[in-house]
Amino acid sequence: MTTHQDPAVRAVAGVAPAEPHAAVAPPADAGRPSGPTPATDWADGVDTVQRAAGTGDELQPYAELGLRDDEYDRIRHILGRRPTQAELAMYSIMWSEHCSYKSSKVHLRQFGEKAPPSDRLLAGIGENAGVVRVSDTLAVTFKVESHNHPSFVEPYQGAATGVGGIVRDILAMGARPVAVMDPLRFGAADHPDTARVLPGVVAGVGGYGNCLGLPNIGGELVFDPCYQGNPLLNALCLGVLPVDRLQKKDAAGPGNVVVLLGAKTGRDGIGGVSVLASATFDEGSEQRRPSVQVGDPFIEKLLIEACLELYDAELVVGIQDLGGAGLTCALTETAASAGTGMRVWLERVPLREPSMEPHEILASESQERMLLVVTPDKLEAVLKTAEKWGVLATAIGEVTPPAPDGRPGRLLVTWNDHVVVDVPPGSLVDDGPVYARPMREPADLILLQADRAETLPRPSNPEALRETLLRMIASPNLADKTWVTEQYDRYVLGNTVLAQPEDSGVIRIDEQSGLGVALSVDGNGRYARLDPYQGTKLALAEAYRNVAVTGAKPIAVTNCLNFGSPEDPGVMWQFAEAVRGLADGCLELGIPVTGGNVSFYNQTGAAAIHPTPVVGVLGVLDNVADRVPMGFVPRANGDHDQVYLLGDTHVELSGSEWAWVTHEHLGGMPPQVDLGRERQLAELMAEAARVGHLSSAHDLSDGGLAQSLVESSLRRGVGVRIGVPERFADGSLPFVFLFSESAGRALVTVPRGHEKAFTALCDERGVPWEQIGVTDPASGALDVHGQFRIGLDELRAAHTATLPRLFGGPEAAQVQVEAVRTGTTTIAPATATQPVDVPQRQQPADADDPAAEAVAAPTTDAPVSGGSTSTGPVSDDPAARAASSDDAAGSAPAPDAPAGSAPTSDAPAGPATGSTPQADAATSDAGDGDGQRPTPEQR
Repeated sequence: MTTHQDPAVRAVAGVAPAEPHAAVAPPADAGRPSGPTPATDWADGVDTVQRAAGTGDELQPYAELGLRDDEYDRIRHILGRRPTQAELAMYSIMWSEHCSYKSSKVHLRQFGEKAPPSDRLLAGIGENAGVVRVSDTLAVTFKVESHNHPSFVEPYQGAATGVGGIVRDILAMGARPVAVMDPLRFGAADHPDTARVLPGVVAGVGGYGNCLGLPNIGGELVFDPCYQGNPLLNALCLGVLPVDRLQKKDAAGPGNVVVLLGAKTGRDGIGGVSVLASATFDEGSEQRRPSVQVGDPFIEKLLIEACLELYDAELVVGIQDLGGAGLTCALTETAASAGTGMRVWLERVPLREPSMEPHEILASESQERMLLVVTPDKLEAVLKTAEKWGVLATAIGEVTPPAPDGRPGRLLVTWNDHVVVDVPPGSLVDDGPVYARPMREPADLILLQADRAETLPRPSNPEALRETLLRMIASPNLADKTWVTEQYDRYVLGNTVLAQPEDSGVIRIDEQSGLGVALSVDGNGRYARLDPYQGTKLALAEAYRNVAVTGAKPIAVTNCLNFGSPEDPGVMWQFAEAVRGLADGCLELGIPVTGGNVSFYNQTGAAAIHPTPVVGVLGVLDNVADRVPMGFVPRANGDHDQVYLLGDTHVELSGSEWAWVTHEHLGGMPPQVDLGRERQLAELMAEAARVGHLSSAHDLSDGGLAQSLVESSLRRGVGVRIGVPERFADGSLPFVFLFSESAGRALVTVPRGHEKAFTALCDERGVPWEQIGVTDPASGALDVHGQFRIGLDELRAAHTATLPRLFGGPEAAQVQVEAVRTGTTTIAPATATQPVDVPQRQQPADADDPAAEAVAAPTTDAPVSGGSTSTGPVSDDPAARAASSDDAAGSAPAPDAPAGSAPTSDAPAGPATGSTPQADAATSDAGDGDGQRPTPEQR
């Protein structure tokens, strides 16, 4: 982008205040000042462009805002003068690591350079979220982002606004949000600070998502000491839209009106992306941490419905959400994307705090706000639609043309007739610094890889194997996650087909055809620490496999790359290797990266987290009726399904859960990954599911075969008898058979009569298979022949007790209910033996209770693609079927609701949101959160 002055600035006829004072030409000397000049003669208390042009030697606090000397010099060169206070704030935000991707951009280009061809991709890298076509008429958009540091500082609001931000990214693409997911990582499970952070984060995710009426269909919960003091809150949202309703962010059309829609603007979150998200936590960080944004899901719900109505009426030229960097980001991105300029009257912005100054208004990250570009003749219709939904809408500016010579326009912002910002938008968005940071393989990596877990002592007799299995399934990372997931509504809207603890979340998106999508997010920091290239490929492979075992065809990828400080050469080497691994892996699998997020500075002092690339994979199911659940199926007549292990098992224990749980060991090389085999397995699973060869399927990953057997048995209370193959029968090899974490494997059950056809299909697809046992509904046990037999009751007791013991028991399933009501939390640090005091609640029905299966599934919400409602699909989670008929009736839309609109009531009992402006406006209030800018490579 150019850095010229733009004389073509025009006013909005009839609504503009008096023309601002003209900018003065910059002085010849635009370098950094050689000495201080007192800050005097500010016009009306603000630093104007006119004043900045005449006070080039005035000292400015650029270093405190995260700018380097050379970056500040470059800003002065671009402007031809020193920046005003407001301009300095804008550049410090937009040139921060979080917004500019200045350290990662050189590596992220690989996602475009190595992208496989795709006829499904409608919008990709550089947009708010990736969009892929799933049918002739429907598309889906999905993206995962981080909100890590705010979730440590203020767990409830940090998590809640993380959800709110990613939902608005999806909304900005023209889609109705239909589901969320939450990959979470915390420090050691028994650490006192984990007891402070985790309940608040879980309550924030659940509180915001539940109030929006969005099902939470999956995620991760991982504990590791490396995340102590720096937990990871990654949030994913899925949306659905007609292919012809895709929205753009371009501020196109000179003379078009710029409208701010949503909540009022406050001081919360100022500097969040430049100070909180773009710096390392250390002992002196407390005073530098700005206030975390405060979210209001009820305002967001109204905002969603208002925007969808505007889209359907074709009233919007361009739209951008306000999250990280607030108005600064939205104004500059929309203008830069179109090559236009913009004239903004900042005093028109509705404020929660009238004393706010221009730089605060531009930097505020108050939540639940969108920026619209509309034609003047449609402005009145836009304002009336906003009024209908009880959402504030204010015309704050207009689009201005490019320069007469074709160069892009300028962003001119005034405050009470004084020019406080006069900048080329592209200089903030596209022309920021780009660094090729020094990279060096970590010095300890060779020794770490040489310390192989395969040499550790391991169980070699049946009793030791039995004890190991019980200890493993009770370990925090492998234990039952119901304590968390019962705080989320997984089945609101009535279109959830599969949800946690299934391998993937599956959502029906078209009621007539049964079309659906499957989503999974996965990552393994230990694998990436040992080998970031292979570890990232393993994360991709697991997410891909999790989608495949449901019977879906994987078609697209998103990612959230969580790393330490980019100023550490070892961290940058890890990052570069991880990006290379993901780009190479996607090329091998033939699926494109549609977008994502980079989160640096995840470390406290000098201690960085393990490199943690989180990979999300989206798959498509032609008919959700063909989906394959993970649980063994009970047969009414006592028949047994045949149990098969697909893929090859090797002695691969390095980086495994067993090595960490038993020996607190991390070393060696992670399991080898063969993405060609993964692709063959996925093709097999899709075909076998389509023709009905499979009763259940479950991928093998953390905890190996033993963990999958336990989870599949407990899902529906069906026992299983397993035989150890002869080649694994001696010494400690039965342990390897049960606990190896070799990749590319799946555990499947096949109904009687389908065995020959299934194995023939395996041979045709080149997938190794081995029959290892049969299900046994009558036994009520996991029986490994010649080794041990453990009853399902004993397995369930070990598997389900860990999280309640650590974080407060069953009554803690609605942690911080008061926080949901008030939007605040004050959870004091607690120990594992003295958990956070939480309100009691009634114990929910057991998810494995067969009696719950007799209850009908809820009806659906209004269809996202238009059309009539119908009865929701029968879920494979028995607990889901305990929904009452009254609750189900509440999900139906009003008879006169327009196609694609929200239902009269689409939320579960408890904190809920209606969809009518009358219902929601009564509880509305201003709020805030954070969504993060799209990756800018290939803009």
